[in-house]
Amino acid sequence: MLCKGETALALSLLEREAEHPLPEGEGWGEGELIGLRPELHVSLLQLKPGLLEVAYLAARAALKLVQPWLRSGGTAERVMVAAERVSKVPLFDCRMCGQCVLHMTGMTCPMTCPKELRNGPCGGVRPDGRCEVKPEMTCVWVEAWERSKAMPRYGGEIQRLLPPVDRRLQGTSAWINDFTGKTGRPTGWNR
Repeated sequence: MLCKGETALALSLLEREAEHPLPEGEGWGEGELIGLRPELHVSLLQLKPGLLEVAYLAARAALKLVQPWLRSGGTAERVMVAAERVSKVPLFDCRMCGQCVLHMTGMTCPMTCPKELRNGPCGGVRPDGRCEVKPEMTCVWVEAWERSKAMPRYGGEIQRLLPPVDRRLQGTSAWINDFTGKTGRPTGWNR
């Protein structure tokens, strides 16, 4: 069952789909995604952030068991990057930044913000919650805020200040970077 915020988001997406129908011959995809256009691309699982939080905790626990073998470079990282690409890209429109904070942002990838803002919305969020850069798109941070409310363990993390993105980690495994400390706080970052 969807929570109040999730229901509102789903209805908003369906309304946009109705207002801007897909071209003849295009449909709902393979039953997994709402819409086929990028501005409507959202996994149905994203509407269940509490379930995704449980999956995140399970994945973290499982990977802890093999942590000694999780190292940058080599076969382990190639396997992890491939696994992250096939799971996180379709589910979250992941940009493979190598510093995943999904669990801290309502299971919403902040890198999908046109400005790639990692610490909340810009000053240009429209009154209806739409993005100032892409008005057809709901602000990533409006979605993150709503979704974080359905996450009992990590929902409050949305209020934490995140370090800036380290562009050198682009395309690497976020899990390996997390376990090896590469995604820790940069020098001088005391928050």
